Amino acid sequence: GGEPDPTPTAAERAADRDIMRRGLAWCARHGITSIHNMDGNLYQLELLAEIEAEEGLPCRAQIPFHYKNFMTLDMLDKASVMAERYKGEWLSSGMVKVFYDGVLDSWTAVMVEPYADRPDWVGEPLFTPPQFAELAVVVDKLGLQMAVHSIGDGAVRAVLDGYEAAAKANGKRDSRHRVEHIEVITDDDVPRFEKLGVIASMQPPHPPGAMDFPLEPTVSRIGQARWPLSYAWRTLKNAGARVVFASDWPVAPIDPILGIQAAVLRKPWASTDPDQRFSLHEAIAGYTVEGAYAEFMENRKGRLKPGYLADLVVLSADIEATAPEDLHKVRPVTTVCGGKVTYQA
Repeated sequence: GGEPDPTPTAAERAADRDIMRRGLAWCARHGITSIHNMDGNLYQLELLAEIEAEEGLPCRAQIPFHYKNFMTLDMLDKASVMAERYKGEWLSSGMVKVFYDGVLDSWTAVMVEPYADRPDWVGEPLFTPPQFAELAVVVDKLGLQMAVHSIGDGAVRAVLDGYEAAAKANGKRDSRHRVEHIEVITDDDVPRFEKLGVIASMQPPHPPGAMDFPLEPTVSRIGQARWPLSYAWRTLKNAGARVVFASDWPVAPIDPILGIQAAVLRKPWASTDPDQRFSLHEAIAGYTVEGAYAEFMENRKGRLKPGYLADLVVLSADIEATAPEDLHKVRPVTTVCGGKVTYQA
């Protein structure tokens, strides 16, 4: 959320623009036409705006204001400035990103009940629930969207409580606030996503064993009693939640096709756990129209449809005719964004 200090020199700024270009090209190479960044400040927006002015952007980008727990609420004025200044079709802001907790592997995700392998510990939040609720009320009143990293079921609950407090204080609106990750959830909180109109932003590469992450120590840390409600995409979707898929790159590989494969091949950790798999079409929708919905753009993009933006990817094979085990062999051969070829194999 802060800005570089000291201010970058012209040479440093040029070097940063080149890094941005490489990142954008890496997205286009993987068939991506829109990205939601999960860290942000004015400097990033300025760099992207300079690239857009010089040669155009190969991907549409949404950059949030990253609010941290040492900041004060008056600093949210900057988020409003970013939203007002950047609201184009290619580059936009309008979102506030927050971390509520950490991750399971270091016992820093916040749980309702103690960790299975650390029975005296539930993790420590980056905000108290009342602090977060106050923040959510202010952000919501400014008309901005929130996206909050919440991995443990305790964090998910506190963030949903904050969104509920915002709706009570400001009146219900189509805010589409987001909860990022939701690696563990309680039964009681599952239906609250649909009730509150909150987006479940989840990542198919994340469940241990689904792609690159090993089963241990995570599955033992969660504990078998919580496995049925861990990475519970299907459970949430069946309960009416809008489930949006993404990669969480660079934590996981950026490739959406690998994510789609992980979503359709997902195996339960125990035979008694529910099947959380998505169908191929549901997984594709998670990366396309649901992502467009998450940024209030479902009437402009996310589908191949007359009148929509010309954002599309041509694949090397018919994805519907490909065996799920072979999906990783399907490769983007051409990416088109805004009618312009941004990648050609």
